[in-house]
Amino acid sequence: MADERLTQALRELAAERVDHRFKALPPDAEGRTIGELAAERRNLFSGGFTTPVLALSAESVEHNLALMETYADRHHLAFAPHGKTCMAPQLFARQLEYGAWGITAAVPHQARVYRRYGIQRIFLANQLVDAAALRWLAAELAADPGFRFVCYVDSLRGIELMDAALRQAGATRPVDVVIELGAGEGARTGVRSETECLELADAIAGVDTLRLVGVAGYEGEVPEASYERVAAWLRRLVALAVEFDKAGRFADLDQIIVSAGGSAWFDTVAEVFAEIPELSAPVLKLLRSGAYVSHDNGHYRRLTPFNRVPEEGALHPAFRLWAQVVSRPTPQQAFLNAGKRDAAYDLDLPQAQVVRSGRDGSERRADGVTVTGLSDQHAWLATEHAGDVEVGDWVGLGLSHPCTSFDKWQLIPLVEADGTVTDYIRTFF
Repeated sequence: MADERLTQALRELAAERVDHRFKALPPDAEGRTIGELAAERRNLFSGGFTTPVLALSAESVEHNLALMETYADRHHLAFAPHGKTCMAPQLFARQLEYGAWGITAAVPHQARVYRRYGIQRIFLANQLVDAAALRWLAAELAADPGFRFVCYVDSLRGIELMDAALRQAGATRPVDVVIELGAGEGARTGVRSETECLELADAIAGVDTLRLVGVAGYEGEVPEASYERVAAWLRRLVALAVEFDKAGRFADLDQIIVSAGGSAWFDTVAEVFAEIPELSAPVLKLLRSGAYVSHDNGHYRRLTPFNRVPEEGALHPAFRLWAQVVSRPTPQQAFLNAGKRDAAYDLDLPQAQVVRSGRDGSERRADGVTVTGLSDQHAWLATEHAGDVEVGDWVGLGLSHPCTSFDKWQLIPLVEADGTVTDYIRTFF
């Protein structure tokens, strides 16, 4: 039933009509459905697309999906990739096809999108204390016995607010919660000490609207993160699960959740989670990395654990933003028609990778071409030679930080290596 709901929702996506809301799509595609446009298999460079246009490599996305499935299987990890990265139901469906246990969310809106598209297992990596969202959740749980939802708790006040809202909503099923262990002083959210974790466990046991099912956290927030510091924190998390289990906190569960794992330290998560001893119920070792689906040419390319374990494979950057040279005021300077509205810039500036001639469509490496800054709608280029680029050329840019790349585009062409557009990825931010 859940698969049918997702399949039907994706059909509805394909039936959405193309119009002025979607950047870069061919003007003559107005009125076609997304599915009809995809079936035309237009070429990104000759099919009428306007610049700037963000493209996702079909081959790289497929490679990354397969690689992380293999990695999780090899290390006996369950996988709930963080959906906030792409907020794209089509990619969620592919992640589930590649073995994902469920999809991770950060805020109620994301969870609502997931449910609209039939996602049956949602891990909310945040505390949920919004009464309106809890009323919605109670209704979802009551309406669908197969729906599994888990969220963080990290405060007594949060437990109090959850309990009050769920009781007022007449909740018929308890909400599964995991206690979030903070990554250290000065880190983001999470309980700072094991003693406080025990207090929260007592409070959860005292209400019938919540059920404690495990422990979790985010190792990416460990201050001055290093292998030693991250591994030490992960062992604290594991020890907390063991202590709770010995104390009977997980009695009557058929599964205990221990969860961590962003996109920078999942190799250390895999190593430490392999040390989890046998508990009173099977342990769901849940990894939540999300940036892998598109990877990038900057931040995550530097941080990916595959740099430390190259024998396990390598992720491929999937994004390329194509922009056009619209001004060449001096031999040392040029301007593209893409800027902060189109490209991620919070971690690194885009990188000029390829120049595609506006005269004959030939491509060459963007040697000597550097992005030095972004305005709202322009990229500033420094050029070493007068002939590096000319007005009308297309420049392919590599991007850093997937989360702030996806969120600038509502419909993203999925492009094969020869430029053929095979699909359009719809996002919901």
